[in-house]
Amino acid sequence: MKIIIAGAGAVGTHLAKLLSREHHDITLMDESAEKLEGLSSDFDILTLPVSPSSISALKEAEVGKADLFIGVTPDEAHNMTACMLAHKLGAKKTVARVDNYEYAMPEHRVFFSEVGIGSIIYPEMLAGQEILHNIKRSWIRQWWEVQDGALILLGVKVRSNAQILDQPLKDLCGPESPFHIVAVKRGDDTVIPHGGDCLRALDVVYFMTTPKYVNYIRDLAGKEEYPDVSNVFIMGGGSTAVHLTNAMPDYMHAKIIESHAQRAEHLNEVVTNRHAMIIHGDGRDLSLLEEEGIRKAQAFCALTENSETNILACLAAKRLGVRKTVAMVENTDYISMAESLDIGTIINKKTFAASHIYQMMLKADITSVKSLTVANADVAEFSVPEGSKICKHAVKDLDLPSSITLGGLVRGGHGQLINGSTMIRPGDTVVAFCLSGGIKKLEKYFK
Repeated sequence: MKIIIAGAGAVGTHLAKLLSREHHDITLMDESAEKLEGLSSDFDILTLPVSPSSISALKEAEVGKADLFIGVTPDEAHNMTACMLAHKLGAKKTVARVDNYEYAMPEHRVFFSEVGIGSIIYPEMLAGQEILHNIKRSWIRQWWEVQDGALILLGVKVRSNAQILDQPLKDLCGPESPFHIVAVKRGDDTVIPHGGDCLRALDVVYFMTTPKYVNYIRDLAGKEEYPDVSNVFIMGGGSTAVHLTNAMPDYMHAKIIESHAQRAEHLNEVVTNRHAMIIHGDGRDLSLLEEEGIRKAQAFCALTENSETNILACLAAKRLGVRKTVAMVENTDYISMAESLDIGTIINKKTFAASHIYQMMLKADITSVKSLTVANADVAEFSVPEGSKICKHAVKDLDLPSSITLGGLVRGGHGQLINGSTMIRPGDTVVAFCLSGGIKKLEKYFK
């Protein structure tokens, strides 16, 4: 595919590097030659130091031949203008990053499509939603709902007290089992387990199940004493924190600690949650945290723009007794370090943007794609069309690649787990867990 990316910031650069590895024809545009420096020599990328909202620059980039145009500059107006121009000049698909919540609302999709903006991404809103899913239960590392919760994918770090350790998975996950173990993160490696494999202490285990059995998995994982979350401390009052707080259910109470006085004042205007309190102060100040009641909190979210600060703040919160910590880590070099320090959930906004855009590039009908931040893997929802290869045989006879496992499906609004004897039907939504690069291999089964 020919892909043009406008904006060589954190998101644009990450996308360019990611997509170049899959041998796409990538052009990266930015007005700053400094930001582009070194990228073309280190990666198979064409760089152009030009304005993405210039018609002549877009023509120079051959935007008329582009399969996908991505606007991810820091300025949403530039992104939207560039997408509209790219569409008029012949780009097949366009996607714009925005900072305005209103633009990302579903009811406005048709309007933006009509003016040439095919898709909108708002990473801060996506991050806020992701954090909320993951802090409701202090024992969860990762939580993903499929088709309004008909199926649940959850990641749990098992400790030495878990009931499911050192037993072959074939004894734990039979055809009648209420859960499937679809993947295991062990150290730096993510694997699709087989029947003879056993779980070990400190593994992050990914379960596919239905809502009815979530608490059963909690018990098996030895997490019975972990409390549900009702009191949350948030360090950093950026857009992600606002979206997180405003989306919280009524039983949750939040305290947002913001170090900049002007921003703290602004938060009083934009935070609509009546159970939220804005505090002007330093979230790294242990005496302030103690004074505000951190020891009664079940979750602590560090959401500043500084990855190191967020990691250190989470460690401090854990020392003060907080069970669930969330760190926003935008510097990808720090993700593995944060995980090794046992930070509960790690959020990286670039992965949300990448997942959204990757979904647009696939030919199969994929409802959503989720890239797991700490695991080298993706989870995808495939809609099954008539006549597709996936429907022709039972799952055990499909000869699926070893890097892929089918966790469950939703049929008629009801979730069910997939085993070797399952026959997939047209109209089903299938959830697949794929190691890096596996989605492309699976695509052909759904055509």
